[in-house]
Amino acid sequence: MLIRAATRGSPLARWQTDHVAALLRGIDPTIVVEAVVVTTTADARQDIPISAMGGKGVFVKEVQAAVLDGRADIAVHSAKDLPSITHPDLAIAAVPERGDPRDALVGSTLAGLHPDSHVATGSQRRQAQLAHHRPGMRFSTLRGSIATRLEKASAFDAIVVAHAALQRLGLTDLASEVLDPDVMLPQVGQGALAIEARQGDRGLLDVLAGIDHPSSRRTLEAERAFLAELGGDCDLPAGAYAVIVNDDVVRVDALIGSVDGMAMLRERVEARDGVAAARSAARRLLDDRGGAGLLQQD
Repeated sequence: MLIRAATRGSPLARWQTDHVAALLRGIDPTIVVEAVVVTTTADARQDIPISAMGGKGVFVKEVQAAVLDGRADIAVHSAKDLPSITHPDLAIAAVPERGDPRDALVGSTLAGLHPDSHVATGSQRRQAQLAHHRPGMRFSTLRGSIATRLEKASAFDAIVVAHAALQRLGLTDLASEVLDPDVMLPQVGQGALAIEARQGDRGLLDVLAGIDHPSSRRTLEAERAFLAELGGDCDLPAGAYAVIVNDDVVRVDALIGSVDGMAMLRERVEARDGVAAARSAARRLLDDRGGAGLLQQD
């Protein structure tokens, strides 16, 4: 069986596609996965901040288009790049077992940063939380592949990257500190992969179900529900991290804040229904904690 997989061309994206191919071969050795590399506008225009290009979703639309127009059968995404609302003609067919969701500092530990430090990150979520912990620091935008960002790291006191990316590329020795979610709440879906296929492709959807990891899907769906409840893909720094705790309960930690870190609102909700817990966390932040006012200021 041949499965054509649309993917971005970075080494990390290719690793992710190779990983999915290995998982598929594990359930059926006759499956052959052929990469269909898509160069996205967001990858080509690294001089423009993601927020200025439309925010969440800019890395996936052209990859999704390859599936929608028949050039590919599936799309392999970093789940954190997906908009909170799935395209109506596509389905998230599989969520393999999640990797490390945490962020990592390269160049300095958090304790080593001070008010005069200069930190680079392309994420408002990361910037806001670091600014909250270390007020007064300077920030610069940093985009590009992991290799590109690491090459530029020496120009700053620290950069921030996903720890899962370092793990997947064999670069964990470069991490100065891996930040606990209590310190730096991860982005929705960070560390997880999401495989999309066309809604009507029932045979392929059944095959992909064989590499779905139920608990990873359950927690990802909760986190995505939080983002959707905020209003789709708001531009505010926002994060959510769901885990399954004792007795099959889903615990959702959620955050929204201001880019300068002055306002940082967090909530924790636990329930057997992870989606309901995530939506409740969002409503508490928006309605009870003043988060709606932050949205209006944005």
